[in-house]
Amino acid sequence: MHTTYDALIIGSGQAGPFLGVRLAAAGMKVGLVEREHLGGTCVNDGCMPTKTLVASARAAYMARRAGDYGVNIGGPVSVDMKAVKARKDAVVRNAVEGLTHWLGDTPRLRVIRGHARFVAPHAIEVDGETLEAPKIFINVGGRPVLPDWPGITDVPVLTNTSMMDLEVLPGHLVVIGGSYIGLEFAQMFRRFGSRVTVLEYADRIIAREDEEVSREVQTILEREGVRFLLGVRDAVVSPTAGGAPIRVALKTHGAAHEVEASHLLAAVGRRPNSDLLDLDRAGIATDARGFIAVDDQLRTNVPGVWALGDVNGIGAFTHTSYNDHEIVAANLLDGEARRTTARIPAYALFTDPPVGMTEAQVRASGRPALVGVMPMSRVGRAKERGETQGFMKVLVDAQTERILGAALLCIEGDEIVHSLLDVMAADAPYHVIRRCVHIHPTVSELIPTLLGSLAPLARPYSAW
Repeated sequence: MHTTYDALIIGSGQAGPFLGVRLAAAGMKVGLVEREHLGGTCVNDGCMPTKTLVASARAAYMARRAGDYGVNIGGPVSVDMKAVKARKDAVVRNAVEGLTHWLGDTPRLRVIRGHARFVAPHAIEVDGETLEAPKIFINVGGRPVLPDWPGITDVPVLTNTSMMDLEVLPGHLVVIGGSYIGLEFAQMFRRFGSRVTVLEYADRIIAREDEEVSREVQTILEREGVRFLLGVRDAVVSPTAGGAPIRVALKTHGAAHEVEASHLLAAVGRRPNSDLLDLDRAGIATDARGFIAVDDQLRTNVPGVWALGDVNGIGAFTHTSYNDHEIVAANLLDGEARRTTARIPAYALFTDPPVGMTEAQVRASGRPALVGVMPMSRVGRAKERGETQGFMKVLVDAQTERILGAALLCIEGDEIVHSLLDVMAADAPYHVIRRCVHIHPTVSELIPTLLGSLAPLARPYSAW
């Protein structure tokens, strides 16, 4: 069977469905191919389910702290993991059902279930059916990888995907990887009631962040009872005869350790799903890590083929994937010339409190810069909430007075950061927000005060 379309989209993550609807509304006949589940990682085993679990974990954490606020809950706090999972499943199910109905009700758009593989530059095969289109958009995302530790394939290993199916509370969860995914799960399950140990190869967690951010996040999590082993080397995994089923033998800075775990979570990164598409049959180029090579308008080396989302290696977030679809749609349908290089990088680590952006590139550039830093212990809203951990930091170009970046390690930081992003996107000087009157009492009201405290970047962290 052979079917021709105006456009084919492979994958239904955050870029695919929205682009498909835009193209169909423009009069195109569109085929959207999905091999597993509509919505991709974010909806099914990424942002939406994990943040639902984070919310449950925070509820347990705050319940245990109820006495700090003068509230008596009348007994110890316990967590029903089956009920937690059921709540998460309901949130995901509702999202998938909504997406399914939306796509199903879209004229000129057909959802095709199956595994797509290229057979030519503008043709794919799905379960014996050949589909052809002059425009093809690849949105297949990525999948977790395991560390190459001896013995790791001989024991059960969880990933961020399989963690979504867990209905029991681990006695001791050992997390391999002290970065974004690993830290979210570490704090989450510690709050649920598990013992948690994080194993990290580097000498500090979230090593791409500024040192003071890494240090403060580790301090916050250690206060909650998370244990860290950093600088891990020579790790060997093996099953045990009794008790905890998994043993990890390792060294940190020459010292030997043995850690026994009831559950082992690998959170060391992800790889693109490009290797599942037979790209060589279409002549589509990838880089050394398997990411599909694209230009700043998301075009591959093959005319008429685009790559969006995690698979292109220029944005590993839901919001960048969605923005990819906006760029492609604007360029194809609206006569614009939008580019990925115009967007301002922003992300959050959804521990509690959330984390914003970074400073390292500013120092490396050598440009004269100003920095303002405010510990949350000086913020009235944080005091009222009883959550004074962390700090806010903003970096400004000393000559142009434009905001360069920020790190917000504080309550509601994932919301506050957008007030800064909007000023940056408008290419306005920091005075615009410095002179703005914000509502009291909020955390955001301290952003103007923070900007009023700017000083040369050379001032050391210890003096803040």
